[in-house]
Amino acid sequence: MSIFDHVQNRYARTQQEEMTLQEYLELCREQPSAYANAAERILEAIGEPEVIDTAKDPRLARIFSNKVIRRYPAFEEFYGMEEAIEQIVAYFRHAAQGLEERKQILYLLGPVGGGKSSLAERLKLLMERVPFYALKGSPVQESPLGLFSPEEDGELLEKEYGIPRRCLKSVMSPWAAKRLQEFGGDLSQFRVVRLYPSRLNQIAISKTEPGDENNQDISSLVGKVDIRQLELYSQDDPDAYSFSGGLCKANQGLMEFVEMFKAPIKVLHPLLTATQEANYNPTEGMGAIPFDGIILAHSNESEWQTFRNNRNNEAFLDRVYIVKVPYCLRVSEEINIYKKLLEHSSLNEAPCAPDTLRMLAQFSVLSRLKEPENSSIYSKMRVYDGENLKDTDPKAKSIQEYRDNAGVDEGMDGLSTRFAFKILSKVFNFDNHEVAANPVHLLYVLEQRLEQEQLPRETFERYLRYIKEFLAPRYVDFIGKEIQTAYLESYSEYGQNIFDRYVTYADFWIQDQEYRDPETGELFDRQSLNEELEKIEKPAGISNPKDFRHEVVNFVLRARAQNNGMNPSWQSYEKLRGVIEHKMFANTEELLPVISFNAKASTADQKKHEDFVARMVDRGYTEKQVRLLSEWYLRVRKSQ
Repeated sequence: MSIFDHVQNRYARTQQEEMTLQEYLELCREQPSAYANAAERILEAIGEPEVIDTAKDPRLARIFSNKVIRRYPAFEEFYGMEEAIEQIVAYFRHAAQGLEERKQILYLLGPVGGGKSSLAERLKLLMERVPFYALKGSPVQESPLGLFSPEEDGELLEKEYGIPRRCLKSVMSPWAAKRLQEFGGDLSQFRVVRLYPSRLNQIAISKTEPGDENNQDISSLVGKVDIRQLELYSQDDPDAYSFSGGLCKANQGLMEFVEMFKAPIKVLHPLLTATQEANYNPTEGMGAIPFDGIILAHSNESEWQTFRNNRNNEAFLDRVYIVKVPYCLRVSEEINIYKKLLEHSSLNEAPCAPDTLRMLAQFSVLSRLKEPENSSIYSKMRVYDGENLKDTDPKAKSIQEYRDNAGVDEGMDGLSTRFAFKILSKVFNFDNHEVAANPVHLLYVLEQRLEQEQLPRETFERYLRYIKEFLAPRYVDFIGKEIQTAYLESYSEYGQNIFDRYVTYADFWIQDQEYRDPETGELFDRQSLNEELEKIEKPAGISNPKDFRHEVVNFVLRARAQNNGMNPSWQSYEKLRGVIEHKMFANTEELLPVISFNAKASTADQKKHEDFVARMVDRGYTEKQVRLLSEWYLRVRKSQ
């Protein structure tokens, strides 16, 4: 199918389907979804959740305390927002059941760049997926059921078409009342159309923004008289009225009010009647206009606090359903957010050195966490990400203890994802010759940017401390391991020789026998063997060499039995591998011939250097990054 056919089919699918009022009522009898309200339709669009028993996954079990959680495929790109999304879905579920939530404004409260607008856009997109039915020609796309009186027609409709009386809550619009008068009370002259909500055409979806405080009035919500029509109609005639307000456009759908509490309070009054009574008054002397939809608002915490602290706004406070949308506090999810942002940019194909995104995510999360008492904030960050620190940090607390101590506002301040992405953009474009990102440039750009931000002195020093105390030292370890691993692969024979010699010496030492080297003929007594073994053990800080030697020899003997009498690879036994690595890297100078980019003394050294660079490239680095990071690492190691 060509792109033209695809668009044509989509257009055809969303076109109006027309029917008589009688046909509509019969459809209601067969399909209750024909009279579903906005909350029910958006629930249908969201779909069934994926139920996850976190007890079966150690990491998730630590994060969610073994609870069963629900994840919705419709929100799968909203990383680390499970709690906020569950609250939003709960609001729609309760509103669909006709509970108190249907009379409340859904209000997303959170810091800048936390994802409120993205959530609002996703909800509007979901609203577009399920069609609804409205009176043909109605300027407020009102439900055909608004033509009936719940008191006088409710019993008959329920008996004949199975439509519950609770669904007859909206009033007839002034436009419909005028048409009914013109039809002489003959309802059969009304036609019904099936419509798809549309952001583009403002059908059942609208967006309102706060205007200038001095001149904004309620017409942005309820519409106003169309002065061009006053030649033909009187001022209070529905046909002279322009139903152009946000509430008019969003009937049977969703109205988004951006930065709601920046608007003057008088402008917000129609929202109270619209939510509580399912109708609101126009600016002219006509009857009430129906509203059976969802009002979605969002703003930052400072606006909410100002609004809440004003005693004049008490009537409003009780009619707001607050969903907090804090910043992401899990490093793994923050990395996923960056990956998503990169995917939607041309940087998606640009090289990004390992640990770059992780380092930026760690810094962002650290800035959002509240400092714990008697524990490291770095450990807290790792616990929040589901890591188990029992063996590595005995002072680390459980995730629940950290949360209880931090209070309910954790994650409502700190550095935004938007800030982090601007940093990332600068890092990718830092080098004039190569569009790529690496942690060394990231550390430099971060420090520069923090100085430019003009943060409070205390905050600036705290952020700088996170870089110097946590990020930089840990990256030295990380890149050291990366370089060593690529180096070791060039020197795998050397590592195997150390391993074989250690096992042989340990075996003879345990048996209390002398050992004669078959190549040199040199004789080692027990004391000499012990000295040779200690040369390897001491740099690694082995505290109980006797037990360690027995352990290694037993492992090798078992491995030989399954390997035709051959020694296993030197990398096969984790504990001894670490000891050999320490031996190999006890002196930084040993690295220099292989990892430095200076002229090589021999072709053998040149070959090993090329192998090292190739292995680093395989690990995700560009050749330019290998040079930069190797030289940075050697410089840092030298200065320590």
